[in-house]
Amino acid sequence: MHCSNVAERDIELKTGIFYGISVGPGDPELITVKGARLLSECRNVFVPKARIATDSLALEIARRYVRADAVITEMVFPMTSDQSELDKKWLAAAQSVAAILETGDDACFLSIGDVLFYSTFIYLLRALKQRIPDVKTVIVPGVPAFNAAAALTEFELGVGKNPVTVIPASDDLSAIESALAGNGTVIIMKIGSRLQDIIMLLERRDLIGNAVFVSHAGLEKQMIETNLRKLKGLDPETGYLSIVLVHCSREGK
Repeated sequence: MHCSNVAERDIELKTGIFYGISVGPGDPELITVKGARLLSECRNVFVPKARIATDSLALEIARRYVRADAVITEMVFPMTSDQSELDKKWLAAAQSVAAILETGDDACFLSIGDVLFYSTFIYLLRALKQRIPDVKTVIVPGVPAFNAAAALTEFELGVGKNPVTVIPASDDLSAIESALAGNGTVIIMKIGSRLQDIIMLLERRDLIGNAVFVSHAGLEKQMIETNLRKLKGLDPETGYLSIVLVHCSREGK
């Protein structure tokens, strides 16, 4: 009986490792060496996308690094504020990942920017830990979109001891307005359809000349604008995957 128990323990499968791989803002050359290496080794690749009919942007960016025989699973995470619907999606996604890990095989999840910075990976990992509390995870950091936007526009993000504030846009722009009343730099993210409201806010605070706009950094649709007044009246889609960087001093940029 003792020998049988030892044998059973010897053949017990270990849970695989879950890799969260950041693919950066858009330029495939901005993926880290570590991220590219792990992608070339991982056979089970999970990628997020917002709609069934669209392709995964994260996969588009990282495609050249994915091994030829990889099994790619696309996960649809709809853009909705319905928490119950989102919870169902996270749970279903976690179950799909767990099914791979519990066989002893590894899996990786791709995310644009950095996986721990406004990423779907955060919610997926939370759900996965409910299923496998002791899951082993390796996080590969990436270049955030605002760093890429700053590089493309030569925009100084942090100077001296001036603060840098990162804030996501919402329908209530009061938090952004409060941030703009301070010193240093404000980084406005997750702009979406609120771009026109943000432009008006910057004009009202006399800061529009201190701001730059970048969307789809490093991608085919990349757009850079240093005169935000030119963005007035454009299609609401212009604000998708975009960043606005603002110097809060009243001196011209």
